[in-house]
Amino acid sequence: MASDALNLTNVHTFYGESHILHGVSFSLRPGGVLALLGRNGAGKTTCISTIIGFLKPRDGEIRLFGESIEGLSPERISHLGIGLVPQGRRIFSSLTVRENLVVAQQRESTTGKPWNVERIYSMFPRLRERHAQFAGTLSGGEQQMLAIGRALMGNPRVLLLDEPSEGLAPLIVAEVGRTIKRLKEEGQSIVLVEQNHQLALDVADHAVILNTGRCVFAGNASDILNDEELIAQNLGIYHAH
Repeated sequence: MASDALNLTNVHTFYGESHILHGVSFSLRPGGVLALLGRNGAGKTTCISTIIGFLKPRDGEIRLFGESIEGLSPERISHLGIGLVPQGRRIFSSLTVRENLVVAQQRESTTGKPWNVERIYSMFPRLRERHAQFAGTLSGGEQQMLAIGRALMGNPRVLLLDEPSEGLAPLIVAEVGRTIKRLKEEGQSIVLVEQNHQLALDVADHAVILNTGRCVFAGNASDILNDEELIAQNLGIYHAH
């Protein structure tokens, strides 16, 4: 059987003495989009930080295409093929758009179509128009496109998106959704952390809901939309569907 793109098994993570993730397990299929949902403080960003190596799990296993990565340095994990679009974007505001992209180019692609500056520009034409502009002068939406483009320049096998729609106007949020769908069509494996659960469930195949650091749901994204009680209990929102 082909291995999962990413697999977490019984992962426990602590911040100091605080036990944040309690035995979290889920898997992402190659080319799939997995939405990681939950209220603020549910453990989503801790989960992302553990996958990318900013935090080391005390227990459990994390595998990237079958290869064990838990406990490795963030640099090593990134080099093995996990890309991160961090919450808050964190682009280099004093570099130009093009410099932000070039500085992020690192691993040779294992796929037939490597990401390069030209391919990023064809995905985000607005970045091409702004290529010589300092990144700090871009709008929030443009900065988010640059953050995604920058992560893609590392040719990640798995892309982690941490709250990509945060603070963006509804029209731009829709554009972020379209971008994720296009990446999915190109076969990019994605883990999406998103407060906007409707955006997340619209683009994801599978979803995991965390509540106080525990998995309370793992299954098809479409199953959540029809489960008002699950949404009300774990996402703190009610919506008529």
